[in-house]
Amino acid sequence: MRRGLESDEKHTVNDFRRVEIVFRPLSADDLPVIHEWINRPHVSAWWDSPVTFEDVQADYAPCLAADSDTSVFIAQLDGKAIGFIQSYVAARSSDGWWPTETDPGVRGIDQFLADEDALNRGLGTLMVRAFVARLFTDPAVTRIQTDPNPGNARAIRCYEKAGFERVGLVDTPDGPALLMYCERDRFAAADA
Repeated sequence: MRRGLESDEKHTVNDFRRVEIVFRPLSADDLPVIHEWINRPHVSAWWDSPVTFEDVQADYAPCLAADSDTSVFIAQLDGKAIGFIQSYVAARSSDGWWPTETDPGVRGIDQFLADEDALNRGLGTLMVRAFVARLFTDPAVTRIQTDPNPGNARAIRCYEKAGFERVGLVDTPDGPALLMYCERDRFAAADA
């Protein structure tokens, strides 16, 4: 059975504002689903691909540990899995990610919607805003950052609508990226 939004479900951003997105912690049982989602064309165009199941296990099984600096979730809408979202402590990233970051309160995020039919409806923005709000409930979190591919206009628009600002182009282990920040005070002011 395919998990996610079914193609006949049509929602607008106004529909989504009346619902709550739930972030369920990733479990080992979700790894095959993540593998399938990451290899969907609308995701794999911007994610490292092709991704094997072994790659997914290597990347995400360690995140299941209670002491992991990365928290991974399945986003759910009305009880249906709609996407993937993760946060991590940027200052403790490895493999060449954010080597100059020293603030332990900075969190990085990555996300995608599982179904292509869910794109361009405001759902990604709602998911990101809800997740950012959740992260900012922790007073230790000072800033949230993300780094979409500079060619991924859809993701950049999503992040901007969710309260992120463009900082500039950066080099990452995955190549050029657009660094974007969401500052706590700006996010709080936009929600007021």
